[in-house]
Amino acid sequence: MTTQQRSRALHIALWAVQLLLAATLLWAGATKWFQPTEKLSALWPWTGEVPRTFVKLTGVVDVFGALGLTLPSLFRTQPKLIPIAGLGVIALMVCASVFHIVRGEASGIGVNIVFAGMAAFVAWGRFKKAPIASK
Repeated sequence: MTTQQRSRALHIALWAVQLLLAATLLWAGATKWFQPTEKLSALWPWTGEVPRTFVKLTGVVDVFGALGLTLPSLFRTQPKLIPIAGLGVIALMVCASVFHIVRGEASGIGVNIVFAGMAAFVAWGRFKKAPIASK
């Protein structure tokens, strides 16, 4: 495999991870904003035990993470924001993990760890390894 082929494969992998992560964050954010607390608490029990404003705030952060992972690439402006968004998603997942550990829900942080790993891959790949626009 040539260097150009490896670069293209990395670019495709990064896009796949960015889109998967962004879609999940967008879904989570929209769900936190538009679902009633009763439905939310069936999906995520913690949402019924904290103020609704906190739930909505986490939804805003989720949506901003999704936008930060995708919009700079889609509009081909400020690509340096993508690795920063990746670092932001890592911080979000660390905070979510701590929140759940404090609440005695450590068994549920696997998803947060996976998402943090995905965001780390995007931050690393977009910072050093792969161009935003394919050649």
